[in-house]
Amino acid sequence: MATSIGMMDSAYFVGRNEILNWINNRLHLNLSRIEEAASGAVQCQMMDLTHQGVVPMHKVNYDAKTEYDKIQNYKVLQDVFNKLKIDKHIEVSRLVKGRPLDNLEFLQWLKRYCDSVNGGIMNENYNPVVRRIKVGKDRNLKCSLKKSKSLQMNIMSNSGSGNTLGPNRTSVAKPVRSSGVAGGANSAAEIQALSKEITDLKFSVDLLEKERDFYFAKLRDIEIICQTPSEADNISISAAIKKILYANDAKESALDEAQDYLNQTINAVEAEDYLYQTMNAVEAEADVEADFQN
Repeated sequence: MATSIGMMDSAYFVGRNEILNWINNRLHLNLSRIEEAASGAVQCQMMDLTHQGVVPMHKVNYDAKTEYDKIQNYKVLQDVFNKLKIDKHIEVSRLVKGRPLDNLEFLQWLKRYCDSVNGGIMNENYNPVVRRIKVGKDRNLKCSLKKSKSLQMNIMSNSGSGNTLGPNRTSVAKPVRSSGVAGGANSAAEIQALSKEITDLKFSVDLLEKERDFYFAKLRDIEIICQTPSEADNISISAAIKKILYANDAKESALDEAQDYLNQTINAVEAEDYLYQTMNAVEAEADVEADFQN
């Protein structure tokens, strides 16, 4: 089942363009980058397409821009996974940041899962555009109702406070303002310290994620080398893998260099075999002539 596929599974070698075409064709969208699906709305609707009636689409926000709104979408998705007993944990904190690699890995898994349900056959009666428009109308209606209620409560609160407070309103506000100024310096210092700590933590996380991506790229290159049909011996393949492992440049992959090395080794082996066969043929011909002369 797609819920338990490993990191070296073929599902994680599906390219970015294939994933984007799969999303755009199924949901009638026009995404050009993987990170455009970081809000979680696309994933929710893809599950809505695969399991109709299971996803509460009225809770999905396709206009999610902030991390808070995106997290709400992923909460809906995780609830759906739990309802369907899908053993898949969603790394929400990474996905909402819009990093291409994290979102690509999750979408690769999602494609594998959706393709495993009913053979990936799409329901012809499902209209993704109409489904999104209906959800958007319901959401706008709820937002407008909430705003009107909030405005009404504010007006009632202001009118009530105007009747209960007398001319002493300004005299009551003065000591509160002075106490706020007294604690302002401490609050500012604490905020500055916390901001510095957050900055340091983000820097550490970025370093760890870059290191993770660096070694994951090496694993993918080694996987490609091992899966590529080759006539080279084990020693040559080991040497090619070492070229990938010992490469220090994080921006460039050593896969091309390793493949060139294997190709050169194969060509050398073929040339040596050809030379050996030629020499054997010459020797055999010489033996025939010697036998004939005798």
